[in-house]
Amino acid sequence: MQIRTVATLEEAAQDLDAGKAFYDEKGEGIGLYFIDSLLSDIESLRLISGVHSKRFGFYRLLSKRFPFAVYYDIEGSIARVAAVLDMRKDPAWIRQELERRRG
Repeated sequence: MQIRTVATLEEAAQDLDAGKAFYDEKGEGIGLYFIDSLLSDIESLRLISGVHSKRFGFYRLLSKRFPFAVYYDIEGSIARVAAVLDMRKDPAWIRQELERRRG
């Protein structure tokens, strides 16, 4: 599968902002490290999209450095990132949030 574009939807960008804010409170520079790490994970979808298992109707990429998951789907040559969620949240909440985003 050839992915040409990785699109991050607005709600997923808001998830990243919320994660950065959380880690900014933990210490200087951690929020920026969080963003750099997650954006690197998201960018890797150009090469490895579609190989991840599906959860709640989306492919799920687990972040390498933080307890977050990137939920995405594939439409043609576009990987669309729908959510970047903290895996420490209640699985029922994660399911509900992803169902809401699926629309």
